[in-house]
Amino acid sequence: MLASNIGIVDPEKVKIVYVNEVPFPYENFALKVFGEAVGLVGEGIINNAQVFGYSIYTRKDFELNRPKLAHELVHVLQIERSSLGKVVTQHFSDMAEYGYDRAPLEVEASEANKKYSAS
Repeated sequence: MLASNIGIVDPEKVKIVYVNEVPFPYENFALKVFGEAVGLVGEGIINNAQVFGYSIYTRKDFELNRPKLAHELVHVLQIERSSLGKVVTQHFSDMAEYGYDRAPLEVEASEANKKYSAS
């Protein structure tokens, strides 16, 4: 229901995968270096949730409540509107220019946090 409310065209494809540690493509040198540079990965940094297509990977000990789930579902929607590759490229470019909190894709997802914490 929430995925449909967010605007996801194929909400039945969304799945939540509970993991001990959220994966990051460390084998991709450019992503690893950039992820470290913008503070997404590195020593002492814990990633609570990450979207890969229709899959939301979340740590088992992270409370994925309604507002946080809405945030991740917006990232699913962003990928659905475009592609994972285009979203990753756009997001990293935006983070380099604006910083994490002001990157447009992150701002859009954060609006869902606010909207669904009130309802």
